[in-house]
Amino acid sequence: MGMREAVEGLAEEAEWQIREHKWVPSANDRTVAASVAADLCAAAGTPQSQRELPAVTRLGHLREALAAVAIALARVHGPMAWFLGAAATALTPVLRRRAVPAPHGHTFGAVPPSLRQYAEAEEAVRRLQDTLTRLATA
Repeated sequence: MGMREAVEGLAEEAEWQIREHKWVPSANDRTVAASVAADLCAAAGTPQSQRELPAVTRLGHLREALAAVAIALARVHGPMAWFLGAAATALTPVLRRRAVPAPHGHTFGAVPPSLRQYAEAEEAVRRLQDTLTRLATA
C-alpha cells in the first residue's frame, strides 16, 4: 500500500469515527488539527507549484510535512495521537528518499524517488491536510 492509500484509509476512518460519534474531538484536538493543517498546506502547496520546484525543495517540503505531524503528535493523547501517529507512519517513506547525487555511492539506503512518487506523497499530504481542516471544525 502506498502513502496515498494509507492516508486515504486513515482519513476515511477518522471521518467515520467523527460522523458516528465514536470520536468527539476535544477543543485541543481541533486546535492541533487546525495548526497541523496550516503547516501541511504551507509544505504541500498546489500540484502545479510543486511540479515547478527542484526535487531537493520538493523533498524538503515533504520532510517538513512529516515533521509537522510528528511535532503535533507530541502534544496530544488519545484518538488524535493515534490518528497523527498513523499519519506519521504513512509518510515515513519520504525519510528513505534523497534528491541529491551520491558521489561515492554511500547513501545509508536512501534512494531517489520518481516524479510519480513525489506526486503521490504530495497528494497524501494534501489529503491529510484536508482531513485535518475538517477535523478542526468538527
